[in-house]
Amino acid sequence: MRRFLAVVVVLVATLGFAPAVAAASPAAAPSPAAASSASAVRCEYIPTPDKPAAKPVRPPSPKAPARGTPTAVFATNYGVVVMKLDRANAPCAVHNFTHLIRHLFYNHTRCWRLTDSARLGVLQCGDIVSVEVGGPGYRFADELTGAETYPRGTVAMGNQGPDTNGSQFFVVHSRAEISPAYTVLGRVTHGMSTLDRIVAAGIEDGAEDGPPAHPVRIHWALTF
Repeated sequence: MRRFLAVVVVLVATLGFAPAVAAASPAAAPSPAAASSASAVRCEYIPTPDKPAAKPVRPPSPKAPARGTPTAVFATNYGVVVMKLDRANAPCAVHNFTHLIRHLFYNHTRCWRLTDSARLGVLQCGDIVSVEVGGPGYRFADELTGAETYPRGTVAMGNQGPDTNGSQFFVVHSRAEISPAYTVLGRVTHGMSTLDRIVAAGIEDGAEDGPPAHPVRIHWALTF
């Protein structure tokens, strides 16, 4: 535990992080436009009995802060990745993401999918069992404007169709020429070199889409 706290202190001191502070008060159903002028929104996290939770976790509270930019830190076997999240753009998604991190959902898991093609370059994580298998036992709606783009460093929710968000997310390591159908959580502020090392290690069988040639493991994650 002391070593863990020491790592956090070093990250804070070195990278200049500061805890995000978000006010909270009742508000209408979430959307990026509404969230920008509200301090909180109400989210609906819908149970999926046909897809039970891969690890014990309850849905977040329905009341989500709609202001603030919390930080998420993921420690992997390739290095650390630090993300700045945007509550105003996706309050329900960020609320869920930080909830899962605080409940250790991502700890000791793998990132099962890596793509590296002329159209799509992402690392996909958050599925506990395998690619698109092993979510949190609930789903929630997209938060989209239709104008989303996904440049290098973007962190976004993965899904299996409209309004099927859960625990899956992806990080764009190069490019993602895809439709605006994936809720944007935020962006990487430190650790793109970690993503570059993962990409350099390759994909199984030399493919453009598949499991990383050398497993990518998330040791732990934290948020503040």
